[in-house]
Amino acid sequence: MSNSMPDEAGFLASYNPSDFLPVALTVDLVVFAVRHKVLHIALVERGAHPLLGSWALPGGFVGPTENALAAAHRELEEKTGLNLGSHSVFVEQLATFSDPGRDPRMRVVSVAHLVLLAAEGGILPPLSAGSDAAHAQWVPVHTLDTSALAFDHGEILQQGLERLAGKMEYTTIGARLLPAQFTISALRDVYSAVWQVELPAGNFTRKIRPSLTPTGVKVQGVGAPASLFTVGSDWISPPFARPCR
Repeated sequence: MSNSMPDEAGFLASYNPSDFLPVALTVDLVVFAVRHKVLHIALVERGAHPLLGSWALPGGFVGPTENALAAAHRELEEKTGLNLGSHSVFVEQLATFSDPGRDPRMRVVSVAHLVLLAAEGGILPPLSAGSDAAHAQWVPVHTLDTSALAFDHGEILQQGLERLAGKMEYTTIGARLLPAQFTISALRDVYSAVWQVELPAGNFTRKIRPSLTPTGVKVQGVGAPASLFTVGSDWISPPFARPCR
């Protein structure tokens, strides 16, 4: 190694970040919930430029002392009033979106997150707009014109929906949209809401039952009392074959 090479401390002291183009980091959240067999997503109306008045996924810039997950929690609460610590939720990183022209302000890279919220008693938690959001509301996913969403949020939403729908073939992730204890019928309703198909009750039960654990508790349904289950395994084996629409 050449003796002319500076040590790391010397290298960092002379390093100039302004030699490179600035890139901002943001987070966007695809927040799904199911009510009455309908898949909903949380959206906000932008109350500031750019794209003032457009509907968008909740999100915003990552702070200088935050990681992406912490920013996702903060931004969701600021934009919609949803505190993920107060609800039964599942959160995972979805993808990174980095097209150079995705934001008219500057080069902005977004780390998108998939959030599944369990609607207790079939009731969606109320949303209250804050920060630079003018309004916030739950919107049925499958009737939404995703092309009208701000930035590339239509693409982000579609990738979130495909991630959820695909993983429901071979994992019990769909149960994350339900309370911890649920009926098989309620879980089948989640599949109907996401996949937009009606699955035969008998076949669905035979397929999903090995992945569930009975609680020994029953609840009164429309007909006979229905048993409550919890998730016993993360995996469904053999997996479902998602019906074609």
